Amino acid sequence: MNSTARQHERSFTRRALLLGGLQLGAFVVLGGRLYQLQVVDGEQFLLRAEDNRINMRLLVPERGRILDRNGRPLAVNRPNYRVLIVPEDTEDMEATLDAVAGIVPLDEKTRQRVRRDVARNRSFVPVTVVENLDWETFAAVNAHLPSLPGAVPDVGAARDYPLGHTAAHLVGYVSNVSERDVAAEPDNPLLGQPAFRIGKGGVEKEQDLVLRGQAGSSRVEVNSMGRVIREVGRSDAVAGQDVTLTIDADLQEYAFARLSGESAAACVMDVRVGDVRALVSTPGYDPNSFVTGISRKDWQALLADPYNPLLNKAIAGQYPPGSTFKMLVAMAALESGAVDPGHTVVCNGSYRLGNHTFHCWRRGGHGRVDFKDSLKHSCDVFYYDIARRTGIDQIEAMAKAFGIGTRLDIGLPSEGEGLMPSREWVRAAKGRSWLQGETLITGIGQGAVLATPLQLATMTARIANGGLAIRPRLFRAVGGQELEVPPLRQIPVSDAVMRVVREGMDAVSNEQGGTAYRSRIAHEGLEIAGKTGTSQVRRITKAERARGVTRNEDLPWNRRDHALFVAYAPRHDPRYAISVVVEHGSSGSGAAAPVARDILMETIRRDPILSARLREDTDVERS
Repeated sequence: MNSTARQHERSFTRRALLLGGLQLGAFVVLGGRLYQLQVVDGEQFLLRAEDNRINMRLLVPERGRILDRNGRPLAVNRPNYRVLIVPEDTEDMEATLDAVAGIVPLDEKTRQRVRRDVARNRSFVPVTVVENLDWETFAAVNAHLPSLPGAVPDVGAARDYPLGHTAAHLVGYVSNVSERDVAAEPDNPLLGQPAFRIGKGGVEKEQDLVLRGQAGSSRVEVNSMGRVIREVGRSDAVAGQDVTLTIDADLQEYAFARLSGESAAACVMDVRVGDVRALVSTPGYDPNSFVTGISRKDWQALLADPYNPLLNKAIAGQYPPGSTFKMLVAMAALESGAVDPGHTVVCNGSYRLGNHTFHCWRRGGHGRVDFKDSLKHSCDVFYYDIARRTGIDQIEAMAKAFGIGTRLDIGLPSEGEGLMPSREWVRAAKGRSWLQGETLITGIGQGAVLATPLQLATMTARIANGGLAIRPRLFRAVGGQELEVPPLRQIPVSDAVMRVVREGMDAVSNEQGGTAYRSRIAHEGLEIAGKTGTSQVRRITKAERARGVTRNEDLPWNRRDHALFVAYAPRHDPRYAISVVVEHGSSGSGAAAPVARDILMETIRRDPILSARLREDTDVERS
């Protein structure tokens, strides 16, 4: 072997050793990696593989019901008959849609939405075509299934409001989850479920967490494509709790019908415990239309309605209380000692303070009046006089003690606070000191003072029960457990003062010449005691007053006075209080008092004890 051959042999040997070394190194690395994956990290990867094989799916809980005090449903769940389509089960989706359209009308917008949903999902995922079908249509779909390849009839759940417009402001509605809702609960997976609805108004919104219940879960085995093979475990959802209100649905319907055609509100309350029996705002809206998705046209119509059907006027409407405020001024004057119960004032139609003249609603005046006559005839001059003697501080304190200008927390969204003006308020709001003329205007419930119908009913109930500071109560039970009535505080007003005010309210309704005498209840033992109010919404100029104030009926609707009436019944054994406000109704005695009388009569008929008295009177008349 020559030197060249030996050199080639040494070179081959080095290469072979190098290649062998590299192969050995690769084998060691590969073996180490296999050991890492299968031995060291084996358990972790086994769990991951198990997770990929087993999917966890949320089960949406059934929403709790909302019931009235007698168990009548105000919000329930109903079957949602719908038609789905599974794309992989149909060779021609358009042909299937055409076939479905032969039974259920499908517009182009719906078809576009179906195409979009099909494109977004895998071919085996069902897509909703139509829902909320009536039973006859759903049955027709089932009958034609052989000619609807890929179509699947299905029954889901949807919210239903049997009273419709009547209790819309009270019960509220549910609707789709918004991005804002998700942002508020970013860790709640329920909000991401396609069929999940969330409370958007009224009790549905305020009690949403109670009504929702708790989600369940289903563990399903899926293949590599994500298709469900079988269920391997299940934890059922817990249904939401039922919420029982203090409302009487039948009375609610009656009051709503009685106020139909008006922009108005009414509140009926049990004066002993504060249970709200009816809370009405008219006009209403159909909450069912929000569940299925209100059309743009219908939404714009609601926004454009001058009667503002979306506003819950019973708790969010804020109105000058007018003469319904005079009882508070009387109590403030008597309790503070500014005047005594025998105080009288001569009303000649106006009251002079400095260079300003304050007018009574009766141009010629009422003559000499005392407390009883001042309420009976609603004399403004009497209240200018005692308000000036009493001062705004005493009036403010008494008004707030009876619920005016204070939030009552009834448990509904958008409750108004009202406004009881004070020295501090005018300093903060207007940057000046309180003027004495403002005390006089406040004395007749005008100026800056504002109250909601709920506050007016609460004020009246506290007068009726002798000064117990009841609070309006809307929720009677949750999940079948009765809620306790909190202890009641006594407002520091003497029986003698309370008696003066109640005698005046009695005269309003039961003595000839009283402003609500025409709206009295004539059944002995069931008479009402009340107070009318007519609150001005426009400024009457000096020139207009000189030539004669324009009558309400000659003014456009939105410039007419508001009509108010508050009352309780029976006058000698009070059980119920009521407030009625008719926006731009012109006159408390003409527009609000008759409505309040009728609603109170219906309330009495529905009370087992009071209705017995009514039947006894009828039996006596027949005999």
